[in-house]
Amino acid sequence: MLTLAAAALNTRPARADESGISFWLPGLFGSLAAVPTQPGFNFATFNYYTSVNSATNVKFQIGARLVAGVEAHVDFQYLNLNYVFATPVFGGQAAIGINSLFGNNATSVFGTLTGPNGGALSGGRQQSSTGFGDLYPLATIKWNQGVNNFMVYAAGDIPVGLYSADNIANLGIGHGAIDSGLGYTYFNPQTGNELSAVTGFTYNMINQSTNYQNGVDWHLDWAASHFLTPNVMFGVVGYFYDQLTGDSGSGAKLGPFESRVVGVGPQLGVLFPVAGMQGYLNAKGYAEFDAHARPSGHNLWLTLSISPAVPRPPSIVATN
Repeated sequence: MLTLAAAALNTRPARADESGISFWLPGLFGSLAAVPTQPGFNFATFNYYTSVNSATNVKFQIGARLVAGVEAHVDFQYLNLNYVFATPVFGGQAAIGINSLFGNNATSVFGTLTGPNGGALSGGRQQSSTGFGDLYPLATIKWNQGVNNFMVYAAGDIPVGLYSADNIANLGIGHGAIDSGLGYTYFNPQTGNELSAVTGFTYNMINQSTNYQNGVDWHLDWAASHFLTPNVMFGVVGYFYDQLTGDSGSGAKLGPFESRVVGVGPQLGVLFPVAGMQGYLNAKGYAEFDAHARPSGHNLWLTLSISPAVPRPPSIVATN
């Protein structure tokens, strides 16, 4: 039953460093991230909403433009189809999945310093774009050893989504990327206590439309929760994101432009039966701080996952 929550959290959309936003979307991995899941197909979707801004004197490069100050409101629905293999791989449980998103990006800039053709401009601009994002493949292998669970993963970006170097609001990122890392979950069903952490690195390929290559990113997603009952949990979530190497290429007009941000917030999850299968609903939110070369604000997530029903684990004893 509790493995369903892990399936719901193994999803990952992305955005681009050229506007101060990373390919990796911080917060994608959360509670029970490394716990093996039920073999077979499972489906997860979440609604993601974020509102971010930067000071009017902070410069960003968005596509072919240099701008001063950014405000963005992004609202998209993310879709994940995942298959978990019953046959062990390297002694662990392997899974593969494909993900994408559909939604809206409404972005405003307070001042445009340089336009797409190199001319000096002034005044603000607004744009709202609706469409599909890129395709995001994901592969994981998970191992269980009692209360300890371990994971390795590899993910990537296939840049087929809505993107134009002339836009200030995109849903694709305009370039490929490869991301991989490790995860760990401590979960004790007898006490209902859980702690998870997933860390990884992103290598970004060059954006051929802008001759801009994002640097190598490091990210850490973490979560801690307690199951009040076998079906209801609450806790805290957080992330660290830091760009380790600077942006490069002839199109990187602002130089290295290394970004950083930290986020933390609450979460609440509920497991429930649905049509002979298992459902999982999770709500969480993050407030961001310590941002550098990146707009910051807050983001809200509402996740729904459906997977094959599994036998109930030993009863969780609430300790509060």
